[in-house]
Amino acid sequence: MTHQGYEGKRCPPSNNAGGKKLLGELNNCAPLEVRSALDESPAQGGSSDLRDQSKASASSGSHWTDLKLSGMSVAQKYGNKKLPNALIVGVKKGGTRAVLEFIRIHPDVRALGTEPHFFDRNYDRGLDWYRGLMPRTLDSQITLEKTPSYFVTREAPRRISSMSHETKLIVVVRNPVTRAISDYTQTLTKKPDIPTFEELAFKNISLGLVDTSWNAIRIGMYILHLENWLQYFRLSQMHFVSGERLITDPAGEMGRVQDFLGLKRIITDKHFYFNRTKGFPCLKKPESSNQPRCLGKSKGRTHVQIEQEAKETWLALLCQNLELPHVQKQRASGNLTDSFIITIQHVEKMGQAGGFVNPLHSLCTNPRSS
Repeated sequence: MTHQGYEGKRCPPSNNAGGKKLLGELNNCAPLEVRSALDESPAQGGSSDLRDQSKASASSGSHWTDLKLSGMSVAQKYGNKKLPNALIVGVKKGGTRAVLEFIRIHPDVRALGTEPHFFDRNYDRGLDWYRGLMPRTLDSQITLEKTPSYFVTREAPRRISSMSHETKLIVVVRNPVTRAISDYTQTLTKKPDIPTFEELAFKNISLGLVDTSWNAIRIGMYILHLENWLQYFRLSQMHFVSGERLITDPAGEMGRVQDFLGLKRIITDKHFYFNRTKGFPCLKKPESSNQPRCLGKSKGRTHVQIEQEAKETWLALLCQNLELPHVQKQRASGNLTDSFIITIQHVEKMGQAGGFVNPLHSLCTNPRSS
């Protein structure tokens, strides 16, 4: 859907999330009511941003006066603020920011640039407050936000389900060992005096006691968290993105995300190039920009080096002491629900295809792949 816009003098970008990255500059001659609506669009993303709108305007000879004379309200032109119908719920250090930045170039997606933390920290503010944070969207567009901590928040599935039973959930996962090291590396940049990774990961490494209370480990216990989500959502409402494949084949992974969201596959190979310095894919330079779009400097940072032997020991202990006993306990007690069995089978199948990394088999049977 083509939006009307303007080609002419420009004013500074909005201060809203993602504004400088996505929109560049806005016109300073626009009527206030139109400008206020467009000021929200930096948080929306999407390839039909103001530059694309400007091209459409130039070809049609449209100007701000045309907008005013058209008799259409701002809401009719740019949509309304709506509650999201899709969420990127996790996981931290899995690649959620990349998925958000990549999907928001789709013209039928409008995404909030910042993490609102509504379903974990700000739930008492109410849905009206939450809706007010959202970008304006047309009826044909999807409203999306990401907050990775939702995945490990016990109350989040119930709260999201209360908002809408039909919400689509995107979960970006990666090898839990690599994820934990990445998590630790990020913390280390802020707190350089913290103990070593091994000291935090194990209560007693000689006895093989893993400290499951350490958040970096607990986040990677995917099966435990998934069981909670499946109490409120069907498995078909969840799509698992491989953090590893997002790096090696971003177009393929984003193609599957577009399919899951019911979108036409517009984001393809032509949108990406691999930045060898960062070790991550970046979005190619759009025609209206002098620079390609890469993730922030914190993405692709060099990880703390963990001895391979320590990694294998930790992974083996994770498999033996965390995931497998949980399944065995559930089976022995008769509490292994059909949905839980389906989940295990589903993630195993995805793991075999190179998708979801399942500690139960994909990693536990091949620890050196970590």
